[in-house]
Amino acid sequence: MQPRTNGRSILVVDHPALQDRLAQLRDRNTPTRSFRVLLEHVGALLAYEATRSLPTREVDVETPLLSMKAARIAQPPVIAPILRAGLGLVPGFLQIVEDAVVAHLGFYRDPQTLQAVPYYANIPARLDGRRVFVLDPMLATGASGIAALRLLATHGASEVTFVSVIAAPEGIAAIQAAFPDVRIVVGAVDAELNEHGYIVPGLGDAGDRLFGSLTSLPTFVAPRSL
Repeated sequence: MQPRTNGRSILVVDHPALQDRLAQLRDRNTPTRSFRVLLEHVGALLAYEATRSLPTREVDVETPLLSMKAARIAQPPVIAPILRAGLGLVPGFLQIVEDAVVAHLGFYRDPQTLQAVPYYANIPARLDGRRVFVLDPMLATGASGIAALRLLATHGASEVTFVSVIAAPEGIAAIQAAFPDVRIVVGAVDAELNEHGYIVPGLGDAGDRLFGSLTSLPTFVAPRSL
């Protein structure tokens, strides 16, 4: 089955292997250890499609039989998982592009305002001309995604792909309004958000299910002065 484009710069990867794993991720009875493995598999399948247009360079290769010209990825891309849940997609992504540079973007969602609150960032100083892939299993309100994209833009990122397992129409619309040039690659687009900002039917809180925790809220965030 071929991936399909849906709307502006949105790629829905409806491959049967991905959809089979997504069904298991959605199942409330899937245990943490299985959830982690499934999310890694989904990360690899999404990465395969998301990185399809990476530029390549020609190199000389000596096979056991003769010399030939072959293609290598021209420059390692940067992958930027949004903490915490984005970490679950990193191992699968690195299976596809093993020399990718891994950045880290820390945001948590304020339960009252549903806005993204930053608490950590570790990214290359300059991203000009680099292909950047933002990883977040759930594109819900789009608040964390927009905050991440704004931060990356201040470092020169201009060729960015947002990779999610499941997206809500509201999150897609928010990303497109704020960053119309950003490409979105997802495994599924669900119906809507509920009153708590969760994707319906979704799969629950990806971070909690990935790490076996009971809440995504940090118990401590150091003041900026420290």
